[in-house]
Amino acid sequence: MSSIGQSIVMALTVTVNKYASSNLQAVAYRKKDPKSPPNSAAAATRRGLLLSSLAAAEASLPDSRTLLLQKYLKKSEENREKNDKERLESYYKRNYKDYFELVEGTIKAKQQDQLSDTEKAILDWLKSNK
Repeated sequence: MSSIGQSIVMALTVTVNKYASSNLQAVAYRKKDPKSPPNSAAAATRRGLLLSSLAAAEASLPDSRTLLLQKYLKKSEENREKNDKERLESYYKRNYKDYFELVEGTIKAKQQDQLSDTEKAILDWLKSNK
C-alpha cells in the first residue's frame, strides 16, 4: 500500500475506533437489553467491513497514479533528450563550423578514396549545416 493509502486507512481506523469506543461507553451506562447483540462485535464487524472496502479501493488507485507518473516521466525524458540534442547541435554549429570550413580546404585537395571516415563525416556535416 502507498503511504497515502496507509495514512487514509489509519485515519479512518482511528475515527472508527473513537466513535466505537464512545458508543460503548454510552451503552455501558444504559440498562442492557438481553435481546440486542453485543456492540463490540457489531463495531468489529463494521470496522472490518470498512477496512476491507478501503483496502480494495486502495488496491486499484496506485495503478492509475503509477501509470500517470510513468507517462509523465517518459515524456519528461524524451523532452530532455530532445533539448540535449538541440543544445549539442547548436554548440557544434557555433564552435566547429569555422574549424571544419578551414579543414575543408585540405580535405578537398585529397581524392575521395583517400579520405578517412572522419574527413568524410566532416564533409557530410558541412553539407547539412551550410
